Amino acid sequence: MSPNNKWIGRGLHASLLYLVLFVCLVRTATLDEEDIEIDDEEEEDLEYEYSIKQDRHTCGSGQTGQYPFCKDKDQVIHHYVDTRDECGETDFKRVRGEMQLMIQDRRKKMKEIVHSAKLIEKNVEREKEDTLLFLTEVTRLIQKTYVDVIEEIEKKQKAATTMAIEHILELTQEISKLQERSSELEQLSHIEDHLHLLQMFPSLCTPPATIDWSEVSIHSDPSVGSMRRAVNKLREALNSEESRLSAAELGRIKKCAVNVTLDPDTAHPYLIVSEDGKQVRIGDLRQNVTDGPERFNSVVNVLAKEGFSSGRFYYEVQVKGKTRLDLGVAIESINRKSGGTLSPGHGYLAICLRDGDRYVAAESPAILIALSQKPQKIGVYVDYEQGQVSFYDVDNRSHIYSFTDYSFNKKLYPFFSTGTDDDGENSAPLVITPVNQQLSIHFFTFEKA
Repeated sequence: MSPNNKWIGRGLHASLLYLVLFVCLVRTATLDEEDIEIDDEEEEDLEYEYSIKQDRHTCGSGQTGQYPFCKDKDQVIHHYVDTRDECGETDFKRVRGEMQLMIQDRRKKMKEIVHSAKLIEKNVEREKEDTLLFLTEVTRLIQKTYVDVIEEIEKKQKAATTMAIEHILELTQEISKLQERSSELEQLSHIEDHLHLLQMFPSLCTPPATIDWSEVSIHSDPSVGSMRRAVNKLREALNSEESRLSAAELGRIKKCAVNVTLDPDTAHPYLIVSEDGKQVRIGDLRQNVTDGPERFNSVVNVLAKEGFSSGRFYYEVQVKGKTRLDLGVAIESINRKSGGTLSPGHGYLAICLRDGDRYVAAESPAILIALSQKPQKIGVYVDYEQGQVSFYDVDNRSHIYSFTDYSFNKKLYPFFSTGTDDDGENSAPLVITPVNQQLSIHFFTFEKA
């Protein structure tokens, strides 16, 4: 298929998709409103009935014809039907009302999905434009680096060539002087009264002033190091653009913010969790708590109450004043009764602060993270389906580290470790803070060099 046909085919495919979505919207909007009309009093009753369902009965074998959802006596249907007294006296009005509420819920959900489908196209187009602009800028930087390094090499070549010519001229002049002096001495050598002549011309007794050429040399490869310097400059420029990318990326990721609270039932006995579940610090005394199976009892860890088994989520943690900490996510089945190694193989995807300012990624082996400044607040972003866990410096709007290409098949929980007290130097708490989504980010505003 030709490229044009491919684009036409993609366009037709997209058009058909939106036609189907449009038809679904129209069909939903034009449902017979009379079929789902419910007066206020009835709607209150239905919502009450729908929420608590105090009287339920399961369709089972031998009950054919007694329930609206039952089929034959050999098939058990896993529906629950509200009844007044027994299956034979089903309140059809309430069942119908419940079904109508279910229809309303599904209509709402369908509209949400259609809206999301429309946003997909908008967001993908934006991402494509941003990617094109970013890669265009990277190409410009590479081209500029090439021009700069070629100019530097040629400049050094010219300088080296000029110096070589100057040295050659100086050597030529000295050779001429020496040859001239040598000729004079040769002529004087034929005179018999040499001593008298030398006394008359004492300057002939010493060689003319010359340069000490033993210390002079011309490097045959003057451009050594030019490529290294060019690569360093390119790296600095790309790091700057990567920072812009991280800022824009973080702005979008913040839309995945979730409410995270600490689970005191998982906290090590030396940890003190605030009443609102938003702070945790290391205490001086062991708390009087029950040692349940979910509680850590060998390392000062605590998990969040909220676990995630799909989708994307993001939260932020204030780490100001900490000299030691661990932060990330852990799988539900981690061993909570032994120390273990903090690594993906043991169920942790985390970064660690050690010695006050040294961050490492808990890989196998650990990876030292180079940071220009110490983060005061760290954002944690998880994409369950993509197998990605990323960390960001929130205030600096920069990327810290990402675990990628992992395969999750168990529930993930936000994970926190305050570290030991270190004689009071590490007594500051870890604080789960609200996510500010009101960011003003202007991504592609490159400065042309």
